[in-house]
Amino acid sequence: MEAVAKLRHQRISVRKARVVLDAVRGRNVVEALFVLRHARKKNAEIVLKLLESAVANAAQKDAGVALEGLRVVRATADKAPNRFMRRWRPRAMGRATQIQKGMSHIEIAVGE
Repeated sequence: MEAVAKLRHQRISVRKARVVLDAVRGRNVVEALFVLRHARKKNAEIVLKLLESAVANAAQKDAGVALEGLRVVRATADKAPNRFMRRWRPRAMGRATQIQKGMSHIEIAVGE
């Protein structure tokens, strides 16, 4: 049994999100929650909420699931389209170029 939680179009760069996801991938859910609560990264708070959502999805699928028996099976961060956060930077000779802020799709799967 596997339960998945997805977060799309999150205003986090993929590279920074993967640092936090690498810390919890493959761990027991109890350990992963402890690591995320004590991590000193801004992204850890977002990943913590997503992991709690995945655990709640697992509990909804199977009421008899034990929290100690769950593991983080899959934790990925992929690039999302940057169309929602565009900024302009002045350049030479009256031109302007776009600054695209990083966005990502994050997915966490928990299973036994």
